[in-house]
Amino acid sequence: MRVAIPTKNNRIDPQYSRAAEFTIYEIEIELVKKKEIVPLGKTAIADFLTEQDINAVICGNIRSSARNILRAKRIELTYGVLGEVDDVMIRYLSGERLGDIDENAYWKAGREGE
Repeated sequence: MRVAIPTKNNRIDPQYSRAAEFTIYEIEIELVKKKEIVPLGKTAIADFLTEQDINAVICGNIRSSARNILRAKRIELTYGVLGEVDDVMIRYLSGERLGDIDENAYWKAGREGE
């Protein structure tokens, strides 16, 4: 399994659509086998995730159109998560429920999607 987290200064980039790099974790039997930071470059995020064979994305704020693209690509999505990427990955692997996933919530002030 490969998990991607949009990253800025070793923390989750709060705005998915503006991410310039992703931390990618290769997971095997609930353990991190490999971690790398990969710059996005000029590739569209959805294409980048496909090229990197990503199975899951953990991110902060993400627009509904981007959520729909990830669903169409069958990429697991956990959003509404902030913090240091390694800490978030540890919590994810431990099975902790992450994020603020309320499909009916409207974006809060200062958040992506306004």
